[in-house]
Amino acid sequence: MTGESILLGLESSCDDTAAAVVQGVPGKTRILSSVVFGQAELHAAFGGVVPEIAARAHAEKLDTCVRMALEQSGKRLSDLSAIAVTSGPGLIGGVLSGVMCAKGLAAGAGLPLIGVNHLAGHALTPRLTDGAAFPYLMLLVSGGHCQFLIVRGPGEYRRLGGTIDDAPGEAFDKTARLLALPQPGGPSVESEARHGDPERFRFPRPLLDRPGCDFSFSGLKTALLRTRDGVMTDNRLKRRDRADLCAGFQAAVAEVLAEKTRRAMTIYMNDKPAAPLLAVAGGVAANRTIRAALLEVASEFDAAFLAPPLALCTDNAAMIAYAGLERFAAGEADDMTLAARPRWPLDRTSPALLGSGKKGAKA
Repeated sequence: MTGESILLGLESSCDDTAAAVVQGVPGKTRILSSVVFGQAELHAAFGGVVPEIAARAHAEKLDTCVRMALEQSGKRLSDLSAIAVTSGPGLIGGVLSGVMCAKGLAAGAGLPLIGVNHLAGHALTPRLTDGAAFPYLMLLVSGGHCQFLIVRGPGEYRRLGGTIDDAPGEAFDKTARLLALPQPGGPSVESEARHGDPERFRFPRPLLDRPGCDFSFSGLKTALLRTRDGVMTDNRLKRRDRADLCAGFQAAVAEVLAEKTRRAMTIYMNDKPAAPLLAVAGGVAANRTIRAALLEVASEFDAAFLAPPLALCTDNAAMIAYAGLERFAAGEADDMTLAARPRWPLDRTSPALLGSGKKGAKA
């Protein structure tokens, strides 16, 4: 494809219903609109995302998101070049809602349909925001995923390691529940940690005693639970204890991510990139302590560091529209047989981190 393209993107893989319009070419794209409807209030009473509730909310909000995104961008369906949609991985009900909506729009408007891997959306965000050149090292840290990827092209990824159990965002959410903090857990724990002493409680740094770039966070959550029980009085947790627990937990996560990033950077630098770049994406990338730790690692390797604006850290449709634009520019598209996929690894050559089942590799 030549010239600028205009794409509408849809995202509904978890608990954010989103639509966005972008315009441009790969590496030089403008976000014309980005609309996100969160579902935090719907799931607050359950301590986590309920898939059935999320799917229903997506079905109710997708058309509103699309209308608002088009209105804010000043574009009509007839102005679009194609429609991109998250077709996996994610909660199957939500992914299916988005795929069916995109199919209807594409069929009605006579537009190409482009299925996008949600993880590719995050991984290509540095291209959307800053026109980053390939290859770069991406640390994807979110509520459901944690992995290192050497991004060599819009469809070429090498995974260096990832979580063997909980993702960091999941660990933050569980920590918030254990400490009676509101969801989502990441911002709540970070806010409490600002008032705490990170040195008071020394939590384990899982897998730092082993080689490689894999992570484990489930044991860290268990250690926090036991420490919490040890300082509670009459089933109550003092405010200072809660803040210190949050600070200690956050410090442990940041140290583990930093050390594993050093190992991944060493591997990445063996490729001798002309312009070394460490990028981070995903909801946990919004954490300021973690960003600071990763920035320090990048400086150790004389590499640039890139973190997206906070609005693009969490799930959004602008990154999906952009990933679709990369595929569209390469002449790729899907047809009406596009399927919703609960599992869809970016690196199909590396062994699955979390095993496989009837639905395929999990990570």
